Amino acid sequence: MTTKKRDYYEVLGVPRDASEEAIKRAFRRLALEFHPDRNKGDGASEKFKEINEAYQVLTDTKKRTTYDRFGHAGLGQNGAQGFEGFENFGGFGDIFDTFFGGAGTRSRTAAARGADLQHSMTITFEEAAFGVERQFDLRRTEICGRCKGTRSDPGTEPTLCSECRGTGHIRRGHQSIFGQFMQVTTCSRCRGEGRVITKPCSTCRGTGRVVRDRKLAVSIPAGIETGTQIRLSGEGEPGANRGRSGDLYVSIRVKSHPVFRREGYDLIHLQRVNIVQAALGATIKVPTLEGHTEIEVPPGTQTGSVIRIRGSGIPHLGRSRQRGDQLVTMLVQTPKSLSEEQRRLLREFGKSLGDDTDGPDHEDKGWFEKFKETLSGYE
Repeated sequence: MTTKKRDYYEVLGVPRDASEEAIKRAFRRLALEFHPDRNKGDGASEKFKEINEAYQVLTDTKKRTTYDRFGHAGLGQNGAQGFEGFENFGGFGDIFDTFFGGAGTRSRTAAARGADLQHSMTITFEEAAFGVERQFDLRRTEICGRCKGTRSDPGTEPTLCSECRGTGHIRRGHQSIFGQFMQVTTCSRCRGEGRVITKPCSTCRGTGRVVRDRKLAVSIPAGIETGTQIRLSGEGEPGANRGRSGDLYVSIRVKSHPVFRREGYDLIHLQRVNIVQAALGATIKVPTLEGHTEIEVPPGTQTGSVIRIRGSGIPHLGRSRQRGDQLVTMLVQTPKSLSEEQRRLLREFGKSLGDDTDGPDHEDKGWFEKFKETLSGYE
C-alpha cells in the first residue's frame, strides 16, 4: 500500500503564496528540529526527509509551478532527491555552513579594527591634584613607512593569485541532499587576499608592519585618582586592511604624600600642637598644597578636634574651579622630657587647678605663663 504524500506547503507550514525567503526560514527552523544529528527520536529521519523534499520542490521555480498545477502527480519520480549526497557532508554543522554561509565564506580582506594598548604611569600627589601634561615612551606596531602597509617592495605590485584568480576563494561543486551546491573555501595560496606578494618589502619583510618607539603626550586632568584610565583615541595597534587603529589606555597611579591623605576631594592633615598651644590657643602655620597658611587654634583644643580650611582640598575632576576642603586634625602632644624647673612649675600649676578640669583661674595664669616660656623651643 502506497503512503499518500502530504502537501509540501503543509509540511513546511507555509501558505501557498509564501515567498522563497519565507520557505527558507521555515525549512531552517524545521531542519534544526528534525535533523538526525540532533534528533534521535523515532521518525525524525523520515520527517527530515519529507521536509527536505518539500524544500527542494518549493524553492525550484519550475518544480513549484508544476506542483502548484498538478500536485505530486506532476512531479513523477524526479520530484526530490531525498538523502542522496548526504554522505558528502561531515554532519549537521557542515550542511548548514555550506547552505546558509559558514565562516569559510568570509573575506579575509575585510577591514578590521586594531588592538587596544595599555600603558601605566605614576604621577605625584600634586600632579594628580592640579593636573599635568606628561610625555612618555611607547613601543608599538605601526604601518611600515616604506611600503605603506602594502607588504610589497616599492615599485613592485602583487600578482593575481593563479589558484583563485583573484577572488580569494575556491569554489567546488557538491551534490547534496539539497541538490547541486557550490562549497566556498578560502584560497590556501593567497590566504583569501586574491593577490600574491612577489617581492616582499625589505623593511618589514612582507608583513606590512614594523615595531617603533614613539614619544607621546597625555594631558592628565586635575583631581584624578589612582586607577583612572585616560583613553588616547587611535594610538593603539593599526587596523588590518585599512581598518581604524585601536586606542591606547593610560592607567594612572598616584604616589602617596608624606603629609596629606585624600578622602574624596577633601585633604586630611594631622597637625601636632603642644599642650600650651592647645590650652591657651595659638596662631600656627600648617602646610597646604600651595604652601603654608596660618590658622587659629582655639583655646581648650583637644586631640581629634578638626579645623576646616575651605577650598584648600582637591579640585573636582572636570570642574577644577570647585575644590574640596582641607581638614586639619589636632594632635595634642605631651612632652616626654622636662627639666627640673619645668617639672616644678608644672606641679605647682597642677596644684592650682585642684579639681577644676576647665583650666586655671585668672590669678593662677602667671604660673602657666612661666611654664609656657620654658616650652618656647618645643614643637
